[in-house]
Amino acid sequence: MASIADYYAGKSVLITGATGFMGKVLVEKLLRSCPHVRALYLLVRPKAGQSMQERVSDMMKCKLFDRVREDNPDFHQKIVPISSELIQPGLAIGPEDKETLTSCINIIFHCAATIRFDEPLKHALQLNVMATQQLISLAQQMPHLQAFIHISTAYANCNRRHIDDIIYPPPVEPKKLIDSLEWMEDSIVRDITPRLIGDHPNTYTYTKALAECVVQKESSKLSIAIIRPSIVGASWQEPFPGWIDNFNGPSGVFIAAGKGILRTMRANNDAVADLIPVDVVINLTLAAGWYTAVHRPKAALVYNCTTGGINPFHWGEIEHHVMSSFKRNPLEQAFRRPNANITSNYLMNQYWILVSHRFPALLYDLYLRLSGQKPQMMRIFNRLHKAIGLLEYFSSQDWEWNSENMNMLMSHLSPEDRKTFNFDVRQLNWPEYIENYCIGTKKYVLNEDMSDIPAARQHLRKLRNIRYTFNTLLLVFIWRVFIARSQMARNIWYFVVSLCFKFLHTGG
Repeated sequence: MASIADYYAGKSVLITGATGFMGKVLVEKLLRSCPHVRALYLLVRPKAGQSMQERVSDMMKCKLFDRVREDNPDFHQKIVPISSELIQPGLAIGPEDKETLTSCINIIFHCAATIRFDEPLKHALQLNVMATQQLISLAQQMPHLQAFIHISTAYANCNRRHIDDIIYPPPVEPKKLIDSLEWMEDSIVRDITPRLIGDHPNTYTYTKALAECVVQKESSKLSIAIIRPSIVGASWQEPFPGWIDNFNGPSGVFIAAGKGILRTMRANNDAVADLIPVDVVINLTLAAGWYTAVHRPKAALVYNCTTGGINPFHWGEIEHHVMSSFKRNPLEQAFRRPNANITSNYLMNQYWILVSHRFPALLYDLYLRLSGQKPQMMRIFNRLHKAIGLLEYFSSQDWEWNSENMNMLMSHLSPEDRKTFNFDVRQLNWPEYIENYCIGTKKYVLNEDMSDIPAARQHLRKLRNIRYTFNTLLLVFIWRVFIARSQMARNIWYFVVSLCFKFLHTGG
């Protein structure tokens, strides 16, 4: 049987969401590990005054493509940007482009989605459900199509505790929901959203569950696979360890902790943090594309792409490794020394928010006002609390995912393909991965230079000295105001001190 790279040789591939985090990694991996792929057609929308060509050429300049650039400096010639708008009828693809796509595409990777947890329901439906529907109807017009790979999420069915690699019945018939929301005012939709999504935590997981149902409906006519990654993080090995380019999900939390801004977070220390490196997801996706096209399974296969059941790592462990990593490789101009405290207790969390977040933010904003600058710290903390609030549901409980299909796929791979398209998370060394992840946020998200680490360490020492000085002054202030003026407080103070002396003396 042909290897994965041999299968993709000479094939024309259509990718949606190619300018997103996972899309970029998919494009890079295809170009590097399947160098004889014929062409990659990317559906891209013009955005923020940039044409689709400019967006794609900016993406190609990214450090992510350095290895491909070395192997093949003309790699960009295989990239064909196609102007498209996912929320428009017919995906706003022009007639000529449509003709090109329908005549030559062999495989589709549908990565595009809105990943915002607080996206208004109508917009999330348009992007995650209706766009999927339209892409499938375009796929049905492609005579040479061999596989349609849909990227979903492991949390599409997070209202269940145990999740098998099957498509579950949808919370509501997608067509009925779309038809009924069409005529409603946005304000009405906003008001009824909590009732509609029911036991789903947000519009993202709800609409991703509906999209799976849409995909399943067409699985008899097309060869389809669904990939369900959990919390997608920085790369593990490819194209180099720790590559990340955004503040989404854990990255923003890690950076806020490294900068000393985040001091407390509500999570269950013993709950599994189901992080999955982006290159693992992409390797599985490409292998699933190959398997779907070659074996043509009768029904859509679902691949739960998770780590918790195979190689678990907990939130408490993540906190420990993130903190120690940022102490070794500190971020520049930290607000305070990295020192976060994870708790599952609501009251304790509220106490730490008040003491470690709001109070220092107020003091710092007062300092900024007095020095003629614009206060900003309170605004930063409010945004941080909102972002963390959206993650709380996922950081405070456990799920069990079945990974039978992932194991089955691995068993079909040749030893060579298992190396080139490695998605065996049993080999993942978590402490090393978290260290590379933290360094990746420093290098690739914040664009900080590793040679400036000594200066950053010096800054942390300065912050430590400031804290010691502040604590000493606070102690002196408390002594002067309370203890020195009250005979009873003095008696208690002397009693505690003498007890300490006695304890030390007997211990000696």
